[in-house]
Amino acid sequence: MMRFLRYGILSVLFVCMSANTNAQDLHFSQFMNSPLLTNPANAGFIPDGDYRMGAQYRNQWSSVTAFPYKTMSLFGDMQVMSDPDANGWIGLGGLLLRDVAGAGVLTSTKAYGAVAYHQMLGEGSLLSLGFNVGWSNKQINTQGLSFPSQWNGQFFDVHQTGAPVLLTNQSNYLDLQTGLNYAYFPNDRVWLNGGVSVMHVNRPRESFFASTGGVDNRLSVRYNGFFNSSFKLNDRVILSPSAYYTLQARASQIMGSLIGRYNASGDGATELLAGIGYRHRESIIPIVGIGLNELVFTFSYDVTLSGLNAFNGARGAFELSLIKQGRRDRYRGNGRESMCPSFRY
Repeated sequence: MMRFLRYGILSVLFVCMSANTNAQDLHFSQFMNSPLLTNPANAGFIPDGDYRMGAQYRNQWSSVTAFPYKTMSLFGDMQVMSDPDANGWIGLGGLLLRDVAGAGVLTSTKAYGAVAYHQMLGEGSLLSLGFNVGWSNKQINTQGLSFPSQWNGQFFDVHQTGAPVLLTNQSNYLDLQTGLNYAYFPNDRVWLNGGVSVMHVNRPRESFFASTGGVDNRLSVRYNGFFNSSFKLNDRVILSPSAYYTLQARASQIMGSLIGRYNASGDGATELLAGIGYRHRESIIPIVGIGLNELVFTFSYDVTLSGLNAFNGARGAFELSLIKQGRRDRYRGNGRESMCPSFRY
């Protein structure tokens, strides 16, 4: 397994240095609640359990268009083949994404399977390597669209020709991702975790048009980097700062958040969450939530700060997530109940 991990790390670094870029993918403001989308090395990396399931929904730009962007995801992952002697295990997971946008009902559906290997490094750190293999379908309906050549001076005449000629109304392709993850947890009050990942490693072709000389219709490689942490201040309060950066072609995004968890019941069965996020030069994001036993529900809202707020009244997007994680057996890696700060013992 260590040999597999070593060769995999080299492949991740090679891809990071050699790939080119040029487009932008979907995203969630609650990046910390979409672990398999952020990094495939997160599959089976569940600090407070050995299985996890989650769902997310994002509705964006409904204040400026009758056809808002709607993004949904479902995921699940678990730990398998735990090896107590080597302090390592395999993580398996699956991710389903669906995105609907615009009057042309541009729809993307993606399904990924993830596998990762996790290796303890001593008593207080962990290194992980993961891969996603998925299938993507994108389709469009041009019947609801109007084009400049259909404008007759008074209105759009849909009976006039002028719509672009599509080779097909859908595109299908295989998609590959890889990632690396590291966690450091010296005691039960401090947890630090960071990672990098590369999406669209194989640069699949995505287009509704016939191939044209000199036009590159391959997806650009997307690079992601993230940092998560938790600090237990006392038996009632845990603070969790996080950061996320993504780059695809010349489009980039940087986000940060600070979420506080309050032990409302005293035994960790009920937690209250509140915090704030910030997307650089674009939005500020209030975050609230509640945790009930193994379920955590989180709501966030993107308040637009960019020049678009003159048109949308600062109403950017809202996002919902529901995460469940639990334990079939006690964590068998290093004898800890949890690798991250927790209210439950």
